[in-house]
Amino acid sequence: MKLKLVGLLFCFCVGVAEAKIGLTSTIAREGGATPDFPNIVFFFVDDMGWQDTSVPFYTEKTSLNQRYHTPNMALLARQGMKFTQAYASAVCSPSRVSLMTGMNAARHRVTNWTLNKDVSPDIENPVVEPPKWNVNGLSPDPSVPYTVTAKTLPSLMKEAGYRTIHVGKAHFGAKGTPGEEPLNLGFDINIGGHAAGGPGSYLGIHKFSADWRDPGNHIWDIPGLASYHGQEIYLTEALTREALKEISKSVETEQPFYLYMSHYAIHAPWENDERYCHKYIAQGLSEDEATYASMIEGMDKSLGDIMEHLEQLGVADNTIIVFMSDNGVHKQMPQNKPLRGHKLSPYEGGIRVPLLVKWPGVVSPQTVNDEYVIIEDIFPTFLEMAGLRKYAQKSVDGKSFVHKLKGKTSSRQRPLLWHYPNTYYNPPYSVVRLGGWKLIYHHQDQRMELFNINKDIGETTDLSKVEEAKTKEMADLMTKLLKDTKAQMPIIKATGERVPFPSELTLSSYVHQSLLRSGSPSKPVDRQLFWGSSSSRYPLGQTMPILNASTGFNQKNLTR
Repeated sequence: MKLKLVGLLFCFCVGVAEAKIGLTSTIAREGGATPDFPNIVFFFVDDMGWQDTSVPFYTEKTSLNQRYHTPNMALLARQGMKFTQAYASAVCSPSRVSLMTGMNAARHRVTNWTLNKDVSPDIENPVVEPPKWNVNGLSPDPSVPYTVTAKTLPSLMKEAGYRTIHVGKAHFGAKGTPGEEPLNLGFDINIGGHAAGGPGSYLGIHKFSADWRDPGNHIWDIPGLASYHGQEIYLTEALTREALKEISKSVETEQPFYLYMSHYAIHAPWENDERYCHKYIAQGLSEDEATYASMIEGMDKSLGDIMEHLEQLGVADNTIIVFMSDNGVHKQMPQNKPLRGHKLSPYEGGIRVPLLVKWPGVVSPQTVNDEYVIIEDIFPTFLEMAGLRKYAQKSVDGKSFVHKLKGKTSSRQRPLLWHYPNTYYNPPYSVVRLGGWKLIYHHQDQRMELFNINKDIGETTDLSKVEEAKTKEMADLMTKLLKDTKAQMPIIKATGERVPFPSELTLSSYVHQSLLRSGSPSKPVDRQLFWGSSSSRYPLGQTMPILNASTGFNQKNLTR
């Protein structure tokens, strides 16, 4: 009863005067996590596709489900709820800023991945150029140009008495800005997080650095893991060991914790996890396939180690575990059939991701939810889980799905929006989904595609010319959402004007579309993504050597 009173008092205080003192020590003295203040582990995986697991998220088991071995994901699914229609952005930084702020990417404008200050990864497009998006990412300092500033999820949880722990990939803000450091964004502890979105290497013998193959290249070095340098240890394992230490410290001090276990796996560079690789070779997989499968299994072992550690410490029954990925599978990895597309694309293979939730005493074991949720929903959901419902209700775009976890259904369907006005690897687009209907608007040639996802999950049949009324309805909805979020649109090079919103398209604009298509293909061009230094590049269209991937991206300076 006393804890509940403290929680109510906190809600009252923040509503009146934004009080930030006194609560942390009170909760700690009362014995750590409680049903009102459960521990939360967010196990966030990088570039993991919807089918990159032995857990079937489709209506039937696929060949990839049979290939990969993820027994701990399977255990988590048995102990909790599986979401079959969970979504993220199609690329990493937008997803990460959304979960930290509760904002849709169209609103926070970090619409592509970030790395160096004031430098964009966007490449030249013959028809359009991207807007001046927030290339410097998330920042606690609003004076930093081209950033978004907001009260973050860990900062709110920290004020509520949680010990906030960041382990692994951050990728919130550009190098040289305050947002590159998770400690500036509400985390008490940061192990391994910085500006880069991938490691130089997964191998301890290479110090998790690219320097071994590209001397002097240290932008991808993983901070805080010097004690593992020179050891025969995989990055996923090293990060897991550090996470277990921090969990133990939280339990010892009797303080509820929020662990953001954000793995670099299974992002490039794809390097063998020797603990598992050979068994996949023995099963007949190619070396590249076996490497990827070994990285997935190593990630799954990390999940199992954390679950086992929570049991050993006696806190498993009061710890929520949420498993999710930040975007779809990379194009060089096996396609996640029946889904179409891949990371960065507007199709389901780029945005649909695995989501599992275990919440002892709240979520019924072995349940399945077929309603859709999206990455910005993490923000209010975690706040409501932590007893901060007042803040959860103020979430700008994200909606809490706690009611879904409790077995309740939504009274009405909400629209989901994706917005990518950039030109890195994939031409720009916007997407809206409402119910089973999904509209894709390709900015480059102002072309629309309409799919019924409930009947055509593979997006094989474009219905935009057949269902004209529905196409117009969805175009109007997309336009409203883009305007409501103050979304930035690309600029048409020939005219200097922004790409029109879909509901603005007229007969004359359709004529313009035809002219555009006559000069450039309507089918998205397969852009080349280069990994490596200027002296060692591997176009994405070719097979990239798995063991020598990722020393950096070919960058282009922004003209401000």
